[in-house]
This record gives sequence, structure tokens and C-alpha cells, in this order.
Amino acid sequence: MSNPKSFSIVGQNLKLDTKADIQPHLDALDQIQDLEEVHFGGNTLGVEACQALADVLRTKPTLKIADFADIFTGRLISEIPDALRALCDALQDNTNLVELNLSDNAFGGRSAEPMVNFLTHNHHFSVLKLNNNGLGVTGGTIVANALIDAAKELEAKGLKSNLRTVICGRNRLENGSAPVWAKAFAAHGGLVEVRMFQNGIRMEGIEAISQGLSSCPNLEVLDLQDNTATVRGSRAIAACLPKWPNLKTLNLSDCLLKPKGGALVFDALVQGGNPKLETLQVQYCDLDRKALDILASAISQHLEKLEKLEINGNWADEEDECIEKIKQALEKWDHQDALDELDEMDPEGEEDEEEEEEEEEEAEEEEEEVKEEKEGEAKVEAAEPKDGTEELAAALSKTEITDK
Repeated sequence: MSNPKSFSIVGQNLKLDTKADIQPHLDALDQIQDLEEVHFGGNTLGVEACQALADVLRTKPTLKIADFADIFTGRLISEIPDALRALCDALQDNTNLVELNLSDNAFGGRSAEPMVNFLTHNHHFSVLKLNNNGLGVTGGTIVANALIDAAKELEAKGLKSNLRTVICGRNRLENGSAPVWAKAFAAHGGLVEVRMFQNGIRMEGIEAISQGLSSCPNLEVLDLQDNTATVRGSRAIAACLPKWPNLKTLNLSDCLLKPKGGALVFDALVQGGNPKLETLQVQYCDLDRKALDILASAISQHLEKLEKLEINGNWADEEDECIEKIKQALEKWDHQDALDELDEMDPEGEEDEEEEEEEEEEAEEEEEEVKEEKEGEAKVEAAEPKDGTEELAAALSKTEITDK
């Protein structure tokens, strides 16, 4: 049933360049009393059209959901900042806004700045969707810093953040922006849902983000799919799991936990600190039989609400004892249908387990050695004169000068 207070032209493939192009839709929009939702996805809006739309949005203080996903297809990158700024600035003073969705727009880093005023000064919205925008490290850092500044403004006023959901997947955020995101998450301690999948974030970044989210005790959904955790990132996640007692969904599929990392995460679940977990996704994580056996124990002892489990693509056979234990544990809670397909399990994968763990440990040690070496060189350079003055003085002292 459609919402009479909602306006939508989703998926009509309209090209709205000018104010005249969008005016018929604005007239229809303007007729809706107490407007609560607008949905413009699947169309392409130019700068002038967005500015005209912004003028109308300013007159709609009851707006709760602003859905501008996929509205810039085919637009020049030079157009998008002005169009985006018009929309965001129009919403800046809206005190009823709940959700802003700007997903599936090819911003790139340069289009992050037009969002800053809104992100910093609108303290009312609770859901931010920035999925598949190509933000990169630079754009991601700009967005995260804006959220940090918003938290500072709130703190100065003695207020708490309303931000509850952040979805920022497929943005190439990488390790470069991870520490800033971690700080932003810690500053907005009421977060309930965080999805940062497919961002090229490696173990150091996963570690930072996990630690930032440890300040969010109400976290219910954490999706880090298709990043790289390895043992270091897994250890950080495991350490934070007890701090998320309300966690319902944990997605670590394609995160390369490795046998040791998986064991660390599942050992944390065995401790019983996440009794509300309903969905666990750990597909294609290089988990071995030992790790999966620990998972079976966690399910049997504490995960009575687990209704969806994905473990496909790991190092075991469908007929292995660890898989049978998992099935029995799920059946114990009457969730025998929770387990997803197991058609891509690899029973031979664990043969390389020890070798791969050694390679990873060696890589981490080598990285630490290089870091220490660079720090040592920096100290030496700081202590030594850079202009060769001492060497020159020593040479001159040994030179014999004679008159000819």
C-alpha cells in the first residue's frame, strides 16, 4: 500500500536538466500535504533541476526520507557537486529528517565536500546511506571528518547523536580512511547498524574500525564482507564481540579470517556474550575443521537465536564431523534450516594452513622490522647534521697549508 504522503518517480528513466523539465513533478510534489518521503532514483537530474527541487524541499519541513539514490547517471563529474550541494543544503535545517540516501551515484572524492554542511550541522537524521559512490580514501575521510565535527557540535550543546545507521560499502575507503571512520564511529556511540563491505580495507583498518565500534554498545548489525581481516583483524573483532551484547547480524564472508582468525572469533562467541545473534556469515574465509568445530560449540552453548548461517567455501567436507556438529547444534534450537548450501566446500584446503599462517606471521614481522628500521633511520638523521659541516671541519684540520 502506497504512502499518501510519499512522492516517487523511481525508475522512470527521465532526463531532467532544467527547471522547466522538472516543474510538472514539482507541482505534483508541492500538492502533497505533510510530505514525508521523496524517491527520485533511476532518473538523471541536472544542476538547474536539482536547484529547483531544493527550493521546494525547503518548504517541506515534515520530510523524513530523502531518497536520491542513482540520480546522476550520465552526468559530467563537474555537474554533480553543484547539484548535490543544492539538495544537501536544502535539507540542512530539516528537523524531522530521518534518512538520506545518496547511494549509487558516482561522486568520486570531489563530491564529498558538498555534503559536509549537511553532515556537520543537521543533527536530526539517523540513517546515512552512501553506498557505491566511489568516494575513495579522500572522499571517505571528508565524510568521516564531517561526522566527527557533528559529534563535537552535539557534545558542546550537551546533546547525544541520533545517528543509528551508516551504510558505506563499495567505496574504496581502504586503510587510509579507516582510522578517521573509527574515530567517527566512536563519537557516535548510539550506532546500531554499520555496513562497510567491499572497501579494500586490510587488517590494520579492520582493527581500527573494530576498536572504534567498541564504543557502540547497542550495535546490532556489522557487515565487513569482502575486506581483508586475517588474524590481526580477526583478533580485534573477537576482542570487541563481548562489547556488542545486542549483535544480531555479523557478516565476515570473504574476509580471509584464516583458521587462526576464525578460531579467535568463534572462541569469543563461545563465551556467550552475543546471545541475540541471528545471522552469521563467514563464507570463503579459509576456515578449517578446528575453527568450525569451535563454531559448533558456540552454537550449541549460546546461539539459540541463530536462524541463518553461511559457511560455504571453507576447508571441510560436507560429511565431516564438524559440519555434523553444526547441524546438530542448530537442530537443538529448532533451526535445522538455518544452514545455507555447502556445495563449494574444499576439504583439501587446510593442507596449506600451517604454511600460510607462517607466511602471514613472517609478513607481519617483516612489516614491523621495516617500521622499526625506518624509525631508527629517522632518529639518526635527526641527530646527525645534514650539511656535512663536521666532516668538512675534520678534513680541513688535517690539511697542511703552505705558502708558495
